[in-house]
Amino acid sequence: MRLRHSLFLMGPLLVGALSGCGQGVEEPTSEPLATVESPVVSTAGLTPHFRTWLTANGYDSYDFARADLVGGSHGGKASATDTVVNTPVIFIHGNSDKAVGTGTAGQSGWNASLEYFLANGYKPSELYATTWGPADVMQTAVQYHSKTNVMKVRKFIEAVKAYTGATKVDIITHSMGVTLARKALMGGPANDSANGGAYNVGPSLSGSVDTFVGIAGANLGLTSCYQTGPSTPTCGATNGLYPGYLYFGVVLGRSAYLDDLRSQSSYEGDYRYTIYSTADEIIGYGGIVYGQYTSRIPGQTGEKVYSAYPYGHFNSKDLTAAVQYSMVRSHTIP
Repeated sequence: MRLRHSLFLMGPLLVGALSGCGQGVEEPTSEPLATVESPVVSTAGLTPHFRTWLTANGYDSYDFARADLVGGSHGGKASATDTVVNTPVIFIHGNSDKAVGTGTAGQSGWNASLEYFLANGYKPSELYATTWGPADVMQTAVQYHSKTNVMKVRKFIEAVKAYTGATKVDIITHSMGVTLARKALMGGPANDSANGGAYNVGPSLSGSVDTFVGIAGANLGLTSCYQTGPSTPTCGATNGLYPGYLYFGVVLGRSAYLDDLRSQSSYEGDYRYTIYSTADEIIGYGGIVYGQYTSRIPGQTGEKVYSAYPYGHFNSKDLTAAVQYSMVRSHTIP
């Protein structure tokens, strides 16, 4: 799909030894990560109880339910007597994906993670997801860190925290969802010239997050944008994933949005983890952007890194539910 390739690089892999925090390179295993029978995730969307609460609290304009999609959302209490015990987990998907997958290629949603968490002590009232984009692969190249997308993620986080009454939430993100959620949490000034210009996201939400997990993010930009330049919204030099260019050993022209995310560190939550693969078929080039791993987050607490098939861009999400669970539950990296 040409549009898909304009977002993602499909190129040769640069494989090398990793250094830094975390467990380092992990070879693929033949055993499934989940050790218990997993329940089937519902595609019914947000519960009526949560939808009623959203309406009563002024969130209707954000359309978190996404009833236009099968699998457009997940979460909510069954009734007012449904108590939230575990720290609520919010899942933020990547470009062209959606909350709950329904079998379309590239749209596996958070099914594997939801199933694993549900099978290991969580309830639907403790697991939340919404679809922030059109969930249409043909529109991949025109998605960017827009005001609409940033604020939808931001308000969803705020809504879930308020609705559940939790002191803090956990957030697990994938691909473009990583960089969208980081700005939603960072807060502060932003700009979207296609939607009113300058705006303010709001105060930092760092104190509202216990654990943040970023999976296969492009925090330094996408290598596919080397080739295309800032020619599409996704690769844009303002709110896109343009990695800039190297000038006498210095990176210049990186997306203003990404530079903004790098202007601070450790604001994503109390614990900050990344999961990624150097065999990521979408990011390409071994995940390297100008000598650094683009999926790492500055100030991260730790990382889980894979080096070979089957751990690619999507399987770094779909095959790592147990790792995600361990990160948010015990702040450990298995």
